[in-house]
Amino acid sequence: MASLEKNIIELCTKLGKNALLVQGAGGNISWKEGDILWVKGSGAWLAHANQSNIFVPVNLSRLTKALLKNDFDVQPELVGVHSLSPSIETALHALMPQKIVAHLHAIEALAHLIHVDSQKRVFKIFEQLNNGMTHPAFIQYYKPGGQLAREIHKTLTDNPKTNLIFLKNHGVIIGADSIDEINSLLKSLLSVCSRNIPTLVYEHYELPAMEIESTHEYIHFPDIEVQSLALDPLLYGRLEKDWVLYPDHAVFLGAKSFTYSSWKDFFMQANSLSLLPELIFIENKGVFIKPEFNSAKNAQLRCYFDVIRRVMPNEHLDPLSYAAIDALLNWDAEKLRQKLAG
Repeated sequence: MASLEKNIIELCTKLGKNALLVQGAGGNISWKEGDILWVKGSGAWLAHANQSNIFVPVNLSRLTKALLKNDFDVQPELVGVHSLSPSIETALHALMPQKIVAHLHAIEALAHLIHVDSQKRVFKIFEQLNNGMTHPAFIQYYKPGGQLAREIHKTLTDNPKTNLIFLKNHGVIIGADSIDEINSLLKSLLSVCSRNIPTLVYEHYELPAMEIESTHEYIHFPDIEVQSLALDPLLYGRLEKDWVLYPDHAVFLGAKSFTYSSWKDFFMQANSLSLLPELIFIENKGVFIKPEFNSAKNAQLRCYFDVIRRVMPNEHLDPLSYAAIDALLNWDAEKLRQKLAG
């Protein structure tokens, strides 16, 4: 194994196990090696980089030629035969000129990027990152894949030195020519983003009794902090109006939250549902899941809590529109990723 690949795998494993940077199958790291772009396979977990081969080689020159012709929906060409498909955001990694590219759903950054005034917030961050080494940019929300790649291309055309991109309602992209530089840029990013962002501490409530018929098979979500989403009035109020704040949330947790004022309310509404949801929130009773609620969904629910707990109660958020959510949920590439990620 080449030294660079070994070091990148170590980096992926470290970042992938940090739930404040990567959640489940989210995020990606790539590197360029001659005419090959090594990129994470769709649905693979960065945290598993040292356990299995999660990267696939893509023909970089063919991909670059297509992108230069503004073909941002180009299908990457694999070099050889592999069981994994390239990430749905492979074009993003090819467009960045740096040797190594990290795309992360960093909680500290998301806490800024989900706000109505996220662009204003990020521009203040730009001022604090004025160190001569960081060249940041901000891009409004676009559907991952071709649409987002097109906007990144425009940004890089206007500002070729860009090495840090803030994506509204999505995450961040970091480009560098060494792992040390990736780590340095990430450290600066997190330091600045964490300033003036509260991490609200919620009481560890004692969970009420289940009060539920065993035939429904619901169990308490095992994370006691996440239970605050149903037990804290301020957080519970966010569930309906501020549910889908970024793409992976829609893909793994669905377009709407299933909230109920009581178990009685749940049972009354359950009769009208053809399929009971895997995740439900019962006000003042707790967060409940069905046994098939998988690890990828667990990671996304914890991510939602980690983001929301960094938002003051009076602040206004900017969830994804119905059209944006529908575009994600009816996209075959995301359906495949959801299937592979569990």
